Amino acid sequence: MTDQMFVRPVRTRPIPEGARPLVSLKGLTKRFGKVLANDAITLDVYPGRIKALLGENGAGKSTMMSMLAGRYKPDEGWIEVDGEPVRFTSSKDAIRAGIGMVYQHFMLVDSMTVAENVLLGQEGSFFVSPREMEHRVGELAERYGLNIAPDAHICDLSMGERQLVEILKLLYRESRILIFDEPTAVLTPEETRNLFEALWRMTEQGKAIIFISHKLEEVIALADEIAILRRGRIEGELDPASIESKADLASRMVGKEVLLEVDRQPAEIGDKVLEVKNLTGLGLTGVDLDVRRGEIVALVGVAGNGQKALVEAVTGLIRPPQDTVFIMGKPWRKFFAESTWNRSMCYIPEDRLGLATLPNQNLVDNLLLTTRKGFAKGPWLDKKKAAKHTTRLIEKFDIRPGRIHALAWQLSGGNLQKAVLARELYREPKLIVAEQPTQGLDVSATEEVWNRLLETRAMAGVLLVTGDLNEALQLADRVAVIYRGRILGVLDNTDKDIARKVGPLMAGIVD
Repeated sequence: MTDQMFVRPVRTRPIPEGARPLVSLKGLTKRFGKVLANDAITLDVYPGRIKALLGENGAGKSTMMSMLAGRYKPDEGWIEVDGEPVRFTSSKDAIRAGIGMVYQHFMLVDSMTVAENVLLGQEGSFFVSPREMEHRVGELAERYGLNIAPDAHICDLSMGERQLVEILKLLYRESRILIFDEPTAVLTPEETRNLFEALWRMTEQGKAIIFISHKLEEVIALADEIAILRRGRIEGELDPASIESKADLASRMVGKEVLLEVDRQPAEIGDKVLEVKNLTGLGLTGVDLDVRRGEIVALVGVAGNGQKALVEAVTGLIRPPQDTVFIMGKPWRKFFAESTWNRSMCYIPEDRLGLATLPNQNLVDNLLLTTRKGFAKGPWLDKKKAAKHTTRLIEKFDIRPGRIHALAWQLSGGNLQKAVLARELYREPKLIVAEQPTQGLDVSATEEVWNRLLETRAMAGVLLVTGDLNEALQLADRVAVIYRGRILGVLDNTDKDIARKVGPLMAGIVD
């Protein structure tokens, strides 16, 4: 997505003279054991303005915002709202002060509807009828241009649609200070445009917005000012008008030059490691797709068009119709009956905290989640050996904080994704199913993941499921477009017009 896709209202970038911050952070410091997550953070956020917060994975962005939202207590320093010091003992205190936050990891009840989740815990909601709930939430969604059915159940929603529910929860509270932590990570371009228009409308009402994102083009287009966080400290603030390019902003963020692209050289193509033949059912119709060793095949499409069902059918989460899925030359049932822990298939899920890891277990136990047979001696697990290999993977993939006993939920989204990738590549797979593998990663980490996926072509074929068209074009040898459960086309990346052709196919338009 490029900044040209946004039509920004005419705004005055400078802070009005004499304006008072709506919220101020004064020397906030937070430690987790020996790890200094935030170091004397001082930051002002003004009403009617959008402040973007940039930093590498593990720089301390989410920790800082969690203190502002009342989730964590600072070890040192304090917070001021309207110029008055406040002390939050819980997120409820922050909500009462007018602060709302949408987190990277969703906090929704799967068995409830959209409307029930939005009103859950809200004052007076206990006596509201389901019809009235749906009416209120429907009006709210329509007001901000968010396309979501209030009577839909969370368990039936895509990741992008679940993100919209989290945003609706925040809007319903009418918070004056709104914190968005990677809100567009799972949104389509159209949903992102709608969100940005909603954010601009909120600033017109005098709300202050903090926007955390790794998508630099969005930050440049959206923000009034940009604060850069590096290793737990604010390194400086920038006027977006002073930024020359995405590469310029990326280098300022990470302190070194970032190319924002990879050199994809052709690899030797081998045997088929995945073959899908006329797969009909599970919301899919006549799907034909194959992946060979040495290539990356990207599956792209607007969220909710059948990607989830296809991934689940391939990876063993649901049973496909017989004789429709073949892995490494074996029928689906035979493959999973004989599958080994290594040199087989690995899956990098989109839901990194729920499906990919155990949130309350450390990195060693999360390594063992899919590799335990490689560390087994009879009925016993060699935990010391697993710990040594975990330490090596932490160093190799630069996973922060670099402690094997850190719990999965304590890692930032990007570092948790790197931990999952490290674990799965350790298995030396022959087929990799990677679902949104760089979602929530900073530009430096994204480049690293891209390069590692390209390297794996020497031993594996990769099915890359992504909502990022640029990622697909950078990595894939072939791009398959899915729409309403059908593969409408498979395009070779050597086609110079591929970028022009993919867009209409994603919208269901076939020449």
